Amino acid sequence: MHFPGNHSAQAVRDGLLASLSSLSAHIHTSLTWDQGVEMALHKSFSKDANMDVYLCDRASPWQRGSNENTNGLLRQYFPKGTDLSTQTLPELGRVTHEFNNRPRKFLNLANPGELVSKLLFNT
Repeated sequence: MHFPGNHSAQAVRDGLLASLSSLSAHIHTSLTWDQGVEMALHKSFSKDANMDVYLCDRASPWQRGSNENTNGLLRQYFPKGTDLSTQTLPELGRVTHEFNNRPRKFLNLANPGELVSKLLFNT
């Protein structure tokens, strides 16, 4: 999601709800987030999305390992300190497409895009 200049709790809640509306309900059952103030409306989000939300303990990145791994991979596109609010939606879309179609060793060199497509269209 792109939040140039506004990543308030309300903007994040609304953005998450909008993003989920484009996904099949059977592929999202829970969300794990850190203790950031942007998730202050997590109870409202959880109710409206019909999704469990888990908040990690402070300073416990291992509690959301796949997120931390993803952040590390994204640093190849956006080095630490990059102001993402200056990125355009087309550029973010290009990176998202490339990132989701990148083979992953732990997926036996499949890519997330392939696997999500199979899940969505073969169930």
